[in-house]
Amino acid sequence: MNNTIKKEKIGMDMTEGAVMKTLLLFSMPLIAANLLQEFYSMVDLMVIGQFAGSVGTVGVSTGGEIADILTPAAMALAAAGQIYIAQLAGAGEEKRIKEAVGTLLSLMLGIAVVFSFLIQLFCPRLLNLLNCPQEAMSEAVSYLRITALGIPFIFGYNGICGLLRGMGESKKPLVFIMIAAAVNIFLDLLLVAVFHMGTAGTAIATVLAQIGACAAAFAYLYLKREQFDFEWRLSYFKIRRNAAVILLRLAIPRIFQSCCIRFSLLWCNSNINSYGMIASAANSIGNKLQKISTTVLTAVDTGSGAMIGQNIGARKTERVKKIVLSTLAITLTAATIASAFALLCPRTLFGIFTMDKEVMELGVTYLKIMVITFYLAALLGTFQAVVTGVGFASFGFAIGMLDGVVCRIGFSLFFVYVLDWGVKGFFMGHAMARLIPFILSFLYYISGRWKKRKLLIESS
Repeated sequence: MNNTIKKEKIGMDMTEGAVMKTLLLFSMPLIAANLLQEFYSMVDLMVIGQFAGSVGTVGVSTGGEIADILTPAAMALAAAGQIYIAQLAGAGEEKRIKEAVGTLLSLMLGIAVVFSFLIQLFCPRLLNLLNCPQEAMSEAVSYLRITALGIPFIFGYNGICGLLRGMGESKKPLVFIMIAAAVNIFLDLLLVAVFHMGTAGTAIATVLAQIGACAAAFAYLYLKREQFDFEWRLSYFKIRRNAAVILLRLAIPRIFQSCCIRFSLLWCNSNINSYGMIASAANSIGNKLQKISTTVLTAVDTGSGAMIGQNIGARKTERVKKIVLSTLAITLTAATIASAFALLCPRTLFGIFTMDKEVMELGVTYLKIMVITFYLAALLGTFQAVVTGVGFASFGFAIGMLDGVVCRIGFSLFFVYVLDWGVKGFFMGHAMARLIPFILSFLYYISGRWKKRKLLIESS
């Protein structure tokens, strides 16, 4: 009986079957999960804005920026686990999957506890570094201290989702995020709208939602413990040196890459804000629309990276080429649809957020320029998925540096100060940032060097 259970497959075997169908089936839940996460993250601000005013809104926004800084660390470790486990799954290394899972969860929970402790210790200082307005400081401190308690649950949830995606399971992470969204929205309305608990209520709702998602993820892990060889014992949560080295080698460059991109975006936004409220509003709304539009691209690229990882582990390089072509077809189609909306009804899109005519006019220009972003994001994401899937972390870091610092800031300076385009130059600099990283990723792919790269599973 036990042997039968152990042979039961978790997720999809992405080394077999029709490539396009497999990629779509795997990516659709990722798209839904990303959109849902975007939606429920907006609920906090909507509710707090209605019932706690501008001070509460600023408190939640500023306190939330700390979480935005830490989130890349969780995502990077989860992505590292996804790629490593995908290669192990593709190679049929079940025993080493167990070691990888234990190491991944131990690393993530350990780092999360440290982050949570440091935030509690330096909370006011961190908010001062972000120039939090004094009138909103007490609200921001309250929000940040409460939400810091949820950091271990964020890391735990992301860790399990990463390992599930690596094994070809994308539906369960969607279920977990649905639980978080339902809990968050219900408690937001209850604690803030009914009990008038302000930012503290929003923070409590957020933490309890994170606990709900993490609990559901661990419950699933325990339910399928035979397949994962998972055990609720301290000895299971042991950091194996070889697995830890591989995970950190993958994660650390991704963390720096995310930080570089975040820094360049903050730099661009800060400069755009100096042009006044109209430019600031158009940029803020445009960024939100762009983020929603590129959610599909991000999800498909994530799915492609996991699928490539499994096939690289199984040494099916010809299938990887088919995955790249399928990814390209999906992402370019999505980019074309997003571009059609941006070009045909830009005022309608901006009208969802504002009725200011000046903001709309500048917004039309923003969306026309962002068409470049959609196509470059589709192209870069497709070929970067190969870099991710083979575990070439240092090259991924170089691409991130080019995208985040050299190209985005460099192109912006050129368009603004050399061509004298004003605020539109920053829009164009942001749009063109992916051009050189795409060219380098494409050249790496057509060179075929990824076929000869040593597998992560051969390094341990």
